[in-house]
Amino acid sequence: MENLIEYIAKALVDDPEGVSVKCVDESSQSYELYVGADDRGKIIGRKGRTANAIRTILAAATGDDAGAHLEIID
Repeated sequence: MENLIEYIAKALVDDPEGVSVKCVDESSQSYELYVGADDRGKIIGRKGRTANAIRTILAAATGDDAGAHLEIID
């Protein structure tokens, strides 16, 4: 799952080297996405649409109704 999040994030930002993903809790599927301060807006998107789309993809990939929890950190 970390590879999927990292792949999507690197495709969206200007500085792909500044992207990293950390698994906070494997059982609840909680992840933290670290991006540079300049790229945070690109990951979140207008009114959070891009972030919600990423979370929707994660929910589909897990096959779980609850999905994965993703927190975006700069």
